[in-house]
Amino acid sequence: MTRRKPTNAWMRRHVRDPYVKQAVASGYRSRAAFKLIEIDRRDRLLRPGMVVIDLGAAPGGWAQVAAERVKPGGRVVGVDVLAMEPIAGVIVLEGDIGAPDTRAKMMNSLAGAAVDLVLSDMAPNLTGVAPVDEAKSQALVMKALDLARNVLKPGGCFLVKVFHGCGLDAVIREMKKVFTHVAVRKPAASRSQSSEVYLLCRGPVRRTEAHVA
Repeated sequence: MTRRKPTNAWMRRHVRDPYVKQAVASGYRSRAAFKLIEIDRRDRLLRPGMVVIDLGAAPGGWAQVAAERVKPGGRVVGVDVLAMEPIAGVIVLEGDIGAPDTRAKMMNSLAGAAVDLVLSDMAPNLTGVAPVDEAKSQALVMKALDLARNVLKPGGCFLVKVFHGCGLDAVIREMKKVFTHVAVRKPAASRSQSSEVYLLCRGPVRRTEAHVA
């Protein structure tokens, strides 16, 4: 999604953020890298040789972490509607994951490989109107879930960003229709004032054949 122009207050908070400073020192493109690092440390999501799809990948922090941890022999495909600079070890695709041509490019890049893990840190361009923002966020989550349902191998995992709101319980119910285990994660790198949490979903209960409409 498009990004809002940062406010002065946001920029001041951003430059003082210890995770921002740590990201710069570590060579990560965003502080979000540490959210994935923390969840991976707890839940052991990433292993050498895995095939990973990263949705909403720009600017690339999660893709960088994934690429580091699936070596040797792994593959990471990063997808975003925004252009993204190349990342070593990552196949970068620009496009909407709901669009048939983007799905086709994604499937071609996998070259028939089964997917072990789908990551989604997608977020909408927020309007400040809660019902509108909630609906837009849920639509992105459902797009990511549809992809995960179709490409994950048996035993695969899905990690997706969601936001607290009156629709969260409904989102979790949808996840439980597709996965045997659904857990909530709130990493320390996620700002305390943010309503974002992550749903970690394991073990698809069914898998349809991946297809391109």
